[in-house]
Amino acid sequence: MKILRRILPFTSIALFIAIWQLVVVWNHAILIPGPWAVVKGIIELAQKGLLLKYVVASLFRVTWGYLLAVSTAIPLGLFLGWYRRGEKALNPIIQVFRPISPLAWIPISILWFGVGDLAAIYLIFLASFLPLIVTSMNAVRNIAPVHLNAGRNFGLSQGQLVLRVIYPAVMPQLIVGLRIALGVAWLVVVAAEMIAVNSGLGFLIVDSRNAGNRYDLVIAGMVLIGLTGLLLDIGMRRLEKLKALRWGYGSV
Repeated sequence: MKILRRILPFTSIALFIAIWQLVVVWNHAILIPGPWAVVKGIIELAQKGLLLKYVVASLFRVTWGYLLAVSTAIPLGLFLGWYRRGEKALNPIIQVFRPISPLAWIPISILWFGVGDLAAIYLIFLASFLPLIVTSMNAVRNIAPVHLNAGRNFGLSQGQLVLRVIYPAVMPQLIVGLRIALGVAWLVVVAAEMIAVNSGLGFLIVDSRNAGNRYDLVIAGMVLIGLTGLLLDIGMRRLEKLKALRWGYGSV
């Protein structure tokens, strides 16, 4: 049973690859490269030293943009969630900007920062900032009043109330928000690299299409994007299992 549970998650992937290969074999006019052609494309990138270079370039931009958003959006969101007057004052402007796609900012980011890393990092920052600030505000708002009242009854100061009650209570919801924001950031960096920079996995896809219709490398870039995104998501999901962050679940 343990072996079956370990194998089960890979069955859908294996089925998808099998169907993919059958479509390529049955279709005489090859519209898409097969799985083995894509594998050879990834090997070619590795041999040329481009595989690690492009993955690291994308991760570099995501890391800086995402961390800047986390370090600013979460403290501001917690502050606004705690002080309701501040939330009422700033929430309208937040809700105006929140529906605007980060990709709509590409022309402005290029105008401000030029074509390069700063433009992509700025777009990732925008993509992560607004979801995180909204998640932080809601996390504070959803704290049960009984927990806050219990902390006050035990004589906790304002700082102690934040560290011992508010922080552990909001962490489960913040972890979910961090996970979603990281996924959005990874989507945005790929789109930004297709326009605003000349390296990274997004650039690989566009460059492979323009330089001789190398669709094997186009699909290879898509596979690398998916695998890297999966690894990032697995890393974030592991945070949910840390005992120090599970206080708010109430079941442990």
